[in-house]
Amino acid sequence: MDGKNQTAVTEFIFLGFSSVLYLRLTLFVIFLTVYLLSLMGNTLIIFIVLTDVTLQTPMYIFLGNLSFLEIWYTTATVPKLLATCLAQVVTISVFGCITQYYFFFSMGATECILLAVMAYDRYLAVCSPLRYSLLMSLRVCLRFSAGSWIGGFIAPLLPTILISHLSFCGPQKINHFFCDSDPIFKLSCSDTFLVEALGYTCSSVVILSSFLLTMSSYGHIVVTIIRLSSREARKKTFSTCASHLTVVSIYYGTIIFAYVRPPAKYNFTIGKVISVFYCVVTPLVNPLIYTLRNKDVKKAFRKLLSQKRLLLA
Repeated sequence: MDGKNQTAVTEFIFLGFSSVLYLRLTLFVIFLTVYLLSLMGNTLIIFIVLTDVTLQTPMYIFLGNLSFLEIWYTTATVPKLLATCLAQVVTISVFGCITQYYFFFSMGATECILLAVMAYDRYLAVCSPLRYSLLMSLRVCLRFSAGSWIGGFIAPLLPTILISHLSFCGPQKINHFFCDSDPIFKLSCSDTFLVEALGYTCSSVVILSSFLLTMSSYGHIVVTIIRLSSREARKKTFSTCASHLTVVSIYYGTIIFAYVRPPAKYNFTIGKVISVFYCVVTPLVNPLIYTLRNKDVKKAFRKLLSQKRLLLA
């Protein structure tokens, strides 16, 4: 059916998680708390990196980019998630749904690329310390940062254009809390084979290539650490990378399960639960891990607090 000039459905309805009121309210409190903590934590990291001169190095510039990304990554989906917990009927226009799809997958792709770049940065710092300042200069760092954003926003562009040409004739209920790819395809009365194949290929290429590059960097780091003669030196070197590796493991573990698979294998209930991890939990875990496990960030945070106390005194 050709839906380019005629679209019967003008808006979709999110089903969310449950129709039971007390369960929806409980989830609302949990998700709102995590969302606010995520916003505050990531905003704090950005502020510290911008204001503390000692943290204006490639490693922390990448961290600031990641925190900025996480703020918008969660904001693309969590407000609708919170709305589905408060109201029984939460709608979104077809155009709004496609727009949400594009920005969500753009920022997801940007995060994949940025995590790979951060792993490469740590690889240079550990494996080529004498040449690190030359290989990862401020100019190179900014180019990598810009490239991550540009590449991330280009990756889902073609699938999004193809989705915008699909026709939707009903039903109009999305069995999710945001406009994910499989629920959208399920509602279309057009032939979605091409856009599904393209979307699956794009997501698999971005996720797996960035994952393999990240793991390759950490593989070289581990080999270098093992070769260090001093046990204390090995412990200190690995601790600088442990926080990043933790974030990478949590994030890639969930998105590979969710998107690197045949479309026919999609389970909507499991999909929604897994989505909570990479849409809600991971953006909170990022600032927690980096602040709790990083001495430089904690030192800068204590310095910021002491300055505030002096101003208030």
